[in-house]
Amino acid sequence: MTARQKSSFPKHFLWGAATAAHQVEGDNHNQWTVWELENAQSKAAQADYHLHDYPTWDKIKAEAKTADNYVSGELGDHYNRYKEDFAFIEKMNMNSYRFSVEWSRIEPSEGSWNSEAIAHYKEYLEELRRRNIEPVVTLLHFTLPVWFAEKGGFEKRSNIRYFVRYAEKIMSELGNSIRFIITINEPEVYGFESYYLQNWPPNKASFFKLWRVSVNQATAHRKAVKALRNLNRRYKIGIAKNSVFFFPGDSAWLSRVSASIFQYFQDDYFIKKYIKHSDFLGVNYYQSQRLLGYRVHNSEKAEYSDVDWMLSPGDIQYALERLYRKYKKPLMVTENGLADADDAHREWWIKETIIGMQKALKDGVDLIGYFHWSLLDNFEWAYGKWPRFGLVAIDYKTGKRTLRPSAAWFGRVIKRLRE
Repeated sequence: MTARQKSSFPKHFLWGAATAAHQVEGDNHNQWTVWELENAQSKAAQADYHLHDYPTWDKIKAEAKTADNYVSGELGDHYNRYKEDFAFIEKMNMNSYRFSVEWSRIEPSEGSWNSEAIAHYKEYLEELRRRNIEPVVTLLHFTLPVWFAEKGGFEKRSNIRYFVRYAEKIMSELGNSIRFIITINEPEVYGFESYYLQNWPPNKASFFKLWRVSVNQATAHRKAVKALRNLNRRYKIGIAKNSVFFFPGDSAWLSRVSASIFQYFQDDYFIKKYIKHSDFLGVNYYQSQRLLGYRVHNSEKAEYSDVDWMLSPGDIQYALERLYRKYKKPLMVTENGLADADDAHREWWIKETIIGMQKALKDGVDLIGYFHWSLLDNFEWAYGKWPRFGLVAIDYKTGKRTLRPSAAWFGRVIKRLRE
């Protein structure tokens, strides 16, 4: 890196990785674990139909056609091995870490607080502080307590008070040393996958409920922000929003209009519900999409990840610039990465992403942090265990952790960028 490149990131820029509790902790009990057990056999039986045209099908089919792939189970046991995993954060010269608190552990039954789980997350945070790693805490990352889901979850406005109560309880317990809080991760993805695509629990097809859930989660965010500000005015609170960058593939009028419409419903329709009550906007960027006419038509020459997402890391520049121009809020890249079991593209992906962020910063974007997804190999929701997003590889049979070569390279780059 040149001297100019080293100084292009702010002095206190957050360099880190991210995880979500259900995806790495192991041994959870929530609406997702119930759903996994009910649907694992059917997911395995349908794998050939849904995944056979993926670029890595020959490599993943044995695992994808196995029911155990779709049951999170013990995973890598991050809940008990977090100190070992935090050592990898230090090894990569990172100064921050994004994680989620599992609501179902904190409040396993309505109104009953689990003191052991609360103590665990306190110790978890204390360990991060001892290592001088800045925590970014996510309160809700897709998973709901079983009792809350049985009440209808976010389908009912009357249930919002339960989430607000939980947010207030856990943050009052975790203390005032936390700066950054994300209330809800990708609220629109939760609604779309659960109430339109029916890939996630509660697996209902209803446009009305999709809309209702999106409205109620926005209200939950607003009310939680108010409650948390009463606890500590210094909190910086936002959401994490999945952002796909849509662009016209030619100069045709229809392509340009289609890209604008796609972008509005991808980002702006949802962000407008949250942004006035947010100190920053978390951006989860994984891919861009090219529009020709009114259809997505990506280049046949493009590379694709193991989950068949087009690899366009440099386009993060345009996603960040658009969001900052429109909303004038500090941005934090709260997720960014790729499924790449062979570690064939990850180093290139990270390099292009860093260059894209540098260009966005040069163009005036207020960018405060970057979190790679994911620190560890994880349970990738309806895909199960076979996608490998981790900087750290996990052998699920033995629990052994191994830093991937791209991650070791990334650590050296971070060291230079922080000098």
